[in-house]
Amino acid sequence: MDQLTGSSAALDLDRFSLRRFLAEMKAAGEIEERNEPVQLAELEQYLFGAEKAVLFNAAGPEKAQVLGNVMGNRKRLAMAFGVPESELLKEVMHRLNTPQDIVQIARDKAPVQQIVLEGDAADLTKLPIPFQHGLDGGSYISASIDYVKDPDTGWTNVGIRRLMLRGRRETGIDAVSPSDLRAIYEKVAKKGQRLPIAFELGAHPIDFVAGAMRLPEDELGLVAKLRGTTLPVVKCVTQDLLVPADAEIILEGYLDEKGHHEIEGPFGEFLGYYGHVKHNPVFHLTAITMRKDALFQTATIGGRLLGRTCTAQLNALRTEAVAWGAVVTAIREPVAIYVTPSSGGMYNLRLSMRGRVPGEPRNAIAAIFGCLANVKNVFIVDEDIDIFSDEQMDWALATRFQPERDLFVESGFRTLPLDPSLAGEKTGSKAGFDLTIPFSRRGSLEFMLPEPPVFGEKKFDTVAQALQSGPMHFGEILGAVGSRDGREVTLALDDLRQAGKLMRQEDGKYALK
Repeated sequence: MDQLTGSSAALDLDRFSLRRFLAEMKAAGEIEERNEPVQLAELEQYLFGAEKAVLFNAAGPEKAQVLGNVMGNRKRLAMAFGVPESELLKEVMHRLNTPQDIVQIARDKAPVQQIVLEGDAADLTKLPIPFQHGLDGGSYISASIDYVKDPDTGWTNVGIRRLMLRGRRETGIDAVSPSDLRAIYEKVAKKGQRLPIAFELGAHPIDFVAGAMRLPEDELGLVAKLRGTTLPVVKCVTQDLLVPADAEIILEGYLDEKGHHEIEGPFGEFLGYYGHVKHNPVFHLTAITMRKDALFQTATIGGRLLGRTCTAQLNALRTEAVAWGAVVTAIREPVAIYVTPSSGGMYNLRLSMRGRVPGEPRNAIAAIFGCLANVKNVFIVDEDIDIFSDEQMDWALATRFQPERDLFVESGFRTLPLDPSLAGEKTGSKAGFDLTIPFSRRGSLEFMLPEPPVFGEKKFDTVAQALQSGPMHFGEILGAVGSRDGREVTLALDDLRQAGKLMRQEDGKYALK
């Protein structure tokens, strides 16, 4: 980033604090509080599959406060942006296109540097870090946002990474998967240099949404955009990095120059299964800074109830934002987009559209295939289908889809190695499901949706008079003669039939001969 802009004079340094959002969640009934003592290795028993965020008021022997599952449903993400769920993506897209200021504040004004621990005082084992899954390689910091500077561009990269506790001042860090952090680290490590890095622990959900995005820009600006206001930053105490000044906790340090040299994992991953043991870099702690009342945060990741995890919800919102940007250039009228959290928030994507010309569904599928490695199955429906309803999507798949005609499968795509269905392959395939009504069949009776009858005002005294005005469906005749029963209309039609005066058209309407 070339320069900082804005003024710190009117900044509310608690507006985006985790504690303030905790208060908002409590007011909305989105918090489950546990006041009884709970050991750190038992926190996950309460977090697994939880519908609400969970606040532990007596975690571990030190009786620490730990907040978990904050981003575990879409409602709470929408709360963070101050909008209803139905407006969440629209608000995110608006903010992504609205630049905001970034202002550096003095260290003595930064809440996250109210306490500064360096040297032997900087001890990771003093933090209430939980053990989450039965086969994990250790206790994990799972709700951390990382900040590094690309030495070539000067831009700050922001991401989300897990940290496996290795000792008082060391952790493993997952930097194997394709990411900007991996590219930056490997570039620096090849020169035999360390990479300065800082981790934000305890953050407003919006900061996590920013960390989940991947855009070609200085991503401190991305955090500011998504917050929708000026971002206050402060310089780290031991590293040349800028971080949010209103965070709960910052871990400062570096990734050593040895490359992917230490075993890290396994860990319960965001696709629901365990990830293999990997060789990863090592993070070395140089300082911990924090608020006086710092609130420790942990995220929910993996398992059978994937749709209720923080990672799935964050992935879904990020995937929707990126895919929407691609779709609006590929077709004329996309209506709505939804990525199912139960697919990890990335693998199964639904799009509704208002088709104008033949071929648009396939254009949309192709655009989505190309814009993200993560998306594997794309379902395209007409605007009358509610893509947030599994019931309606199942109905569309059952009644509007012919596999031979409407299934598009392509192979050779870059993908994520965490997908266990790859069975070791380096590339993967994608499937597009066109669940739209073919243009040639639109408006036909077989695709018209049954609805309860709606009657107009009475216009005729008899059925014969009504039919003299033109052919009518049975319900139209009822409305025309003011019937709300139907049996007397049936008898009148039968009289006309017996008299040889009645006929039926191919569209089912009654008409006089």
